[in-house]
Amino acid sequence: MRISSFAGRFALVAAIGILVIANTAQTQVIIAHDPVIGSSNTVSADPRIARINREHCTVDLFSNLEFADFNTKNFTYTPPTGCPGPYSKIIFAADFTVTKGRQFDRTAQFYLGGANIYFGTTAEPRAALSPYWHVENDVTDLSALLNSPQAGTAILGNFVGVSNGVTYDGLIYSSAHLVFYPVSDGLPKIDVPDLVIGLPGNTGAANLATTASQLIQSVTLPANVEAAYLDVIAQSQSNDEFWYLCVPDALASELQSCGSTGFRETEISIDGIPAGVAPVYPWIYTGGIDPYLWEPIPGVQTLNFKPFRVDLSPFAGVLSNGNSHTIAVSVFNADSYFAVTANLLVYTDKNSTQVTGSIVANDLAAEPTPQIINKIATDSSGNVTGYVTVASKRSYSIEGLNHTSHGDVSSRVDGVLNFNNTQHFTINNSAYKQDLVQSTQGGFSTTTTANGKSRVDGQLIDYPFSFNYDETVNSDGSITVNNISDQKLQTAIKPFVPNSSDEKNVGELNGVPIPYVYGIGDEVASQDALYYDASGNFTGHAGHSSQTYVQANSYKNCYSRTLTSANLALTSLQDGTGCNEVEPLIDVLLNQVK
Repeated sequence: MRISSFAGRFALVAAIGILVIANTAQTQVIIAHDPVIGSSNTVSADPRIARINREHCTVDLFSNLEFADFNTKNFTYTPPTGCPGPYSKIIFAADFTVTKGRQFDRTAQFYLGGANIYFGTTAEPRAALSPYWHVENDVTDLSALLNSPQAGTAILGNFVGVSNGVTYDGLIYSSAHLVFYPVSDGLPKIDVPDLVIGLPGNTGAANLATTASQLIQSVTLPANVEAAYLDVIAQSQSNDEFWYLCVPDALASELQSCGSTGFRETEISIDGIPAGVAPVYPWIYTGGIDPYLWEPIPGVQTLNFKPFRVDLSPFAGVLSNGNSHTIAVSVFNADSYFAVTANLLVYTDKNSTQVTGSIVANDLAAEPTPQIINKIATDSSGNVTGYVTVASKRSYSIEGLNHTSHGDVSSRVDGVLNFNNTQHFTINNSAYKQDLVQSTQGGFSTTTTANGKSRVDGQLIDYPFSFNYDETVNSDGSITVNNISDQKLQTAIKPFVPNSSDEKNVGELNGVPIPYVYGIGDEVASQDALYYDASGNFTGHAGHSSQTYVQANSYKNCYSRTLTSANLALTSLQDGTGCNEVEPLIDVLLNQVK
C-alpha cells in the first residue's frame, strides 16, 4: 500500500503516535528548567537572553491564560513603577504548557500596542507527555511603546472537542512577563527607535493567499525621520505549510505534490515602489511531516520565530514629507497562505524638526524572476524519475540622499539574495522518494556617508536545508518510511546604528580596534523510520536527532550547546564545543565592514 498523495502522505504520517485519552485537567503553567537527560519533554539548545546583575523590575502581562478556543485574549500593560526608564534592556519571556492528550501544533502571536512581541508555534502532546517550554525575546527596540499603558492581545487558536469523530483534548496554557533593566552605572543608554508601529496591529497577522495579496498599512510619520527598519515575519500555513516541497503547477499532479514551485520570497514596498526583500525560512512545526522528528528537540526556531530586519533608511527623506505613506508586504508565490506581521521602527533626528530628501537610485525589481529546470521523466508504465529545480538570483541597490541636522547623509542599501531548490523524485509501485536540497544565501549592507566619512552595517545569511522522504513497499507488503531532515540557520550581523557618526559598536580585541559583529549558528538534524504492516497499520518507529546552537562575536565571546536524542528522549548535553561554527561567517562580514 503506497500513500498516494502529498496531502495523504503527510496527513497520515503526522497523525501517528498522538493518542486520544481522557484529558487530565491542568490549570498551572509548568516553568521550563534545564534539560534533563532521559526526558521526553520539549527541549532546545537556544540560550536565554543574558541577564544583567543590576536592579530590575518585572511586569506580568498575563498568568496561566488558557487557550481552548479561537477567541482573541485581551490583556493590559502598565509601565513598571519603581524603576522608570530609559532602559538598557527589556526582555519578553513566556512559559507554555500543553496538557496530555491529542492536539495539533498551534500558532501563537502576542501583541502589545500593535507591535508583535512574540510569534511561534506550540509543541504537540502525547498520551503520556505534557510538554512545557520557555521562550524569550529582546524587545528593547520597543521601548517607545512600553513607556505608556498599552492594550495587548494573545492570539492562539486551539480547538478542544470532537471533530469528525476524533477528540482533541490538549489544552494550552501560557504565562508571560517583561523584565526591565534601567540605565545605571555599568548599564549604558542605547539608541532605540523613537516610534514603533505594528503592521497590521493587535488584530494579528495578515493572511496572504497569493502573490498579489498584501499586508497594507498607511502611516503618517514625523517630519524628521532619520532612519527606518521593518522587522518582518512570514509564516507558512495551510497549503503553503510545506512550500519547500512544492513543485511547478504543471508537475503537481504527476509528482503528487503541492504547486506554485518550491520558492517563496517576501517583498516590501513603500507607496508601490520596491523597498526591500526578505528570505523565507523553512520552519517546520512539531506536527510537520513526521512528529517523531521533533520530539524532544523541535526544528530551528519552531517555538520562537525571529524576524528579518529590512533597512528602509534610504526612504527617510521621503517618509518625512508629511504625507501619508503606504507600507506593503507580500509573499511571492504564496499559495494559500502565509501569515505575515511586521514592526516598523523609526528613528528621528533629535536636532531637526524637518528632514528632507529623495531616492536617487533604485534598481530593485518588484518581483523576482525564478528559473525552472524540469528533468522529470515518466515512462510508459507511469514510473517517474528525475529532478526539478527552481532558482532565483537577486542583486539590487537603493540609495537615498537625506538632508539632516548633521549635514547631507547618503544611505545606500545593497542586497544579494540567491535561492536554489532541487528535488529528486522516484515514483513507482514500490517506492515514493522525494529528496530535497535547498540553499538560501544572502548579503545585505547599508553604507552611510556623512561629512566625508562612511560606515558600513549589514548581515550575511546562509540557510542550508535538506529533507529526504523515502517511502518503500517491502516484499511482504509492509511499508517503511525513512525521513531525514537537516535544517541550518547561519547569520553574521553588524548591528545597524542610526546615527552615521556613532561608532559605539567598535571596540577592541587585544588592543586592536575592531567592529562589533556577532554570529548565530543553529542546526537541527533529525532522522526517523516509520513502520507499517501490509494493511497500513502503524507498528513502530526508530529515530534520533541533535541540535547545535552557537552564538559568538568578533571579540571571541561564545556560547555553544549541543543536544542529542534517541527514540524520543534526550541522551546528551554538551557545552562549548561548536564555537568555530560561525567564525568564518563573522570573519567574512568583518572584512566587508572594516
